[in-house]
Amino acid sequence: MKLSSVVIAACVASASAFAPASQPKFDTSLNESLFAKIANMDLWAPVKDSNDYGARAKKNLTPAKLGSNSYIPAGMSAAEYAKIRANDQNKRDSNYAKNVQKAGKFTDYTAFYTKRGTDTSQAWAKTATRGHDMAKTKYDWSGLSDKPLYTGIKGKK
Repeated sequence: MKLSSVVIAACVASASAFAPASQPKFDTSLNESLFAKIANMDLWAPVKDSNDYGARAKKNLTPAKLGSNSYIPAGMSAAEYAKIRANDQNKRDSNYAKNVQKAGKFTDYTAFYTKRGTDTSQAWAKTATRGHDMAKTKYDWSGLSDKPLYTGIKGKK
């Protein structure tokens, strides 16, 4: 009898080891999820136009200053290398400014479509360009001549 009570106690103890632990009570009210918190953050609040085209000009972006541990190509002084870097930065800035000037300018498709005549007839298909706008190139790329074909000077009407 002692043995059977010890075996039963051991079985109960080992079975209770596999029973799930009781969980503490949590608040069941609906809270904002982590994703919702991140999705609702306005990460661009301080600078609303930081993603607009041309906003780079408003930022203070300059190449790093050359220090005592900076890389300087062999055979060149720090002043010469700084001048080259400044010229490169000026080229980048002027190219960016040039492209910003072109931003938002486009050909209105409706006007192009109407001018071409596709809305009323198929006459455009019989033209040499088949309705395409052609661009002039400056040089004759056939190799027959190296003189410019188009100089940009408009003739008299």
